[in-house]
Amino acid sequence: MRLTRYFLPVLKETPKEAEIISHQLMLRAGLIKQQAAGSYSWLPYGYRVLMKIQRIVEEEQNRSGAIELLMPTLQSADLWRESGRYEAYGKEMLRIRDRHERDMLYGPTNEEMITDIFRTYVKSYKDLPLNLYHIQWKFRDEVRPRFGTMRSREFLMKDAYSFDLDKERAVAAYNRMFVAYLRTYWRMGLTAIPMRAETGPIGGDLSHEFIVLADTGESGVFCHADMLDKPIPSIDTDYDGDLTPIVKDWTSLYAATEDMADMAEYEAAVPAEKRISARGIEVGQTFYFGTKYSAPMKANVAGSDGQEVTVHMGSYGIGLTRIVPAIIEASHDENGIVWPVSVAPFEAVVINLKAGDAETDAACDSLYAEAGAAGIDVLYDDREVAAGGKFATADLIGVPYQLILGPRGLKEGQAEIKHRRTGERETLPIASAVSRLKALIEPQRRDKA
Repeated sequence: MRLTRYFLPVLKETPKEAEIISHQLMLRAGLIKQQAAGSYSWLPYGYRVLMKIQRIVEEEQNRSGAIELLMPTLQSADLWRESGRYEAYGKEMLRIRDRHERDMLYGPTNEEMITDIFRTYVKSYKDLPLNLYHIQWKFRDEVRPRFGTMRSREFLMKDAYSFDLDKERAVAAYNRMFVAYLRTYWRMGLTAIPMRAETGPIGGDLSHEFIVLADTGESGVFCHADMLDKPIPSIDTDYDGDLTPIVKDWTSLYAATEDMADMAEYEAAVPAEKRISARGIEVGQTFYFGTKYSAPMKANVAGSDGQEVTVHMGSYGIGLTRIVPAIIEASHDENGIVWPVSVAPFEAVVINLKAGDAETDAACDSLYAEAGAAGIDVLYDDREVAAGGKFATADLIGVPYQLILGPRGLKEGQAEIKHRRTGERETLPIASAVSRLKALIEPQRRDKA
C-alpha cells in the first residue's frame, strides 16, 4: 500500500480527552475516531489490526473444534425473560421497542439466543459435544465509558458456547477453551495470565479471566512470577485428548484477580521473591455454568437410555476491540506504538528518503514490489515530505521494520533496515534487503508453537 493513496490521518498533538497511552496513540496514529461517548469508528489502519486479531481468534477456535456461526445484534426480550435475566441484567442493557411495540434489546451477550438455537435443532446425546461461536458487535451502556476502546459501549467480541451431556464432559470442554486461549494470546504477542475470577451476571462457579499486566489496568492482580514464563501448548495439542494436566499445570501457581484473592493463601503459596502485585487488563474470560440457562429454557436432549437430560453449558469470551489497546499498553515507547509482527497492520514500511528523485523512486518502487511478492505485508512511504517526518510517522504507527533507501545509499548499493522494537539498524546490500526482511519477519508471525 502506497501511503500517498492510503487514508492514515495521524495527529501531531495528543488529544486532551485521552487519559491513557493506548487511547492517545490510537487517536494519534489514526486507528480510531470517536463518534459519541464510548462509540468509535475503526479507521483503515486500526481495522487492519482488528482483522488480524480476528483471524488469529478464528484459527485457534477452529483448531479447538469450535464451529463458527453468526447471531443478530438485536435480540427478543422474550428469550431473556425466559432465562430470568431481562430485569436482572441492569441498566447496562440497551432496551428498545420496534414499530410493533415488541420489546427488543441490543445484545450485551448471547447465552439466551445460542440456547434457543441449540434446543431447536439438537435433540440427541449423539450430537454432543458441541461448541458454537461467533464474532459480533455488542453493546453495554457503561455508566462511564473511558480509555477509548478499552472500556467502550459498543465493542467487537468473540463468544463461544459449549454444550455437553454432564459436568465431567462440560469441564473437559472448558479445558479445551482454556488451552485455546493460551495459544490465542501468545500468537498476538501477549502474555495473558489465567486468573481465578468472579462469574458476575453470567453465572456459574468456575471462571478464569485472562489478564495482561499493565499499569493502567482496571483490575488488581496477585500472581506467581513464574506464570510469566510458562511454555505455551503446541499447535499439535490433541484437543480430543485429556487436557487436564495442562490446565492443572497453569492453575497450580497462584494467580487471582483482586476480588478473588485470599491474601493469606497468596502469601503462603508464593515465596516473597516470586510475588507479583500489579494492575492488569482483562482481555477474555471463560465460564462453566452448568444448567443455569439450559434448565429454565428447557435445552434437553435424549440420553442413551431415552430419558431427557438437561445439557451443561459454558461460555467463553474474548474482547477483540479491547485487545488492541491492551497490546499497545504492553508494547510502546516514547515515540509511539511497537506492534508485534503477528498483529501489525503492516509488517514493514519502505521509506523513500527522496521521493521525486527518479532513480530513488525507481529503486524504492522495485523494493516495494519485491517485498510484496515475497509475501511481506508492506507499506510504502512515497510522500514528498522531509525524511524526519517519515521517520516520526513510521515510529508513531509502529510498523515493526523500516526499509530505508535514499540517493546516498543507492549510489553505494546499500539499504538500511531499522528494527522498531530495539532501534537497531542494519546496513546491507540492496539486493539482499528483502530476503533479510523476510528472515526477520517469518519467525515472528507465530503461526506455530
